[in-house]
Amino acid sequence: MKSFAVFALAVILAPAALAQHETFVVNPDASEVKITLKTTHEIVNGTFHVQSGSIDFDRSAPKMSGSVVVLAGSGKTGNDSRDKKMYKDILLAREHATVFFAPKTYTGVIAPSGDSTIQVTGIFTLLDTPHEITVPMLVHLGGTSTTAKAHFVVPYVQWGLKNPSFMFWKADNDVAIDLNLVGTISK
Repeated sequence: MKSFAVFALAVILAPAALAQHETFVVNPDASEVKITLKTTHEIVNGTFHVQSGSIDFDRSAPKMSGSVVVLAGSGKTGNDSRDKKMYKDILLAREHATVFFAPKTYTGVIAPSGDSTIQVTGIFTLLDTPHEITVPMLVHLGGTSTTAKAHFVVPYVQWGLKNPSFMFWKADNDVAIDLNLVGTISK
């Protein structure tokens, strides 16, 4: 009877013992956010600086926490006057210095090493307004080195930002985002 109790306790506690709580710490200097905005006259490409990032996750439960923070005023598109307009009139960077994504859950399996494709759902905060979004993400684990890449579209006008169109130069209401996070995993 005693051995049955030990076995039952082991079965109950096994998932906790197998839990693999890990933290992905982003290296801001190696990470970036790229944007692509289609307009009537050109495709505008830009890059934003990742300020910080730390994501906690557990392979045995589809929950995540933490955030990735991007500096709203760090965007560079190769055109200084366009960038100033983006900071001042579109992103309102003086009042809203950061844009961030806080993951909450994921679907899929994160492999112990190599590539994994998952769907991450979380809160994307823009102009201090939260928006739920699900982002497809390719995660690569190689020892302690990790990359997380995502391509998704943000409906920035629908989310309350101003469209930069003027006269004959018209911009789409959505912007494509390419997220490339590089960092390390710790347990």
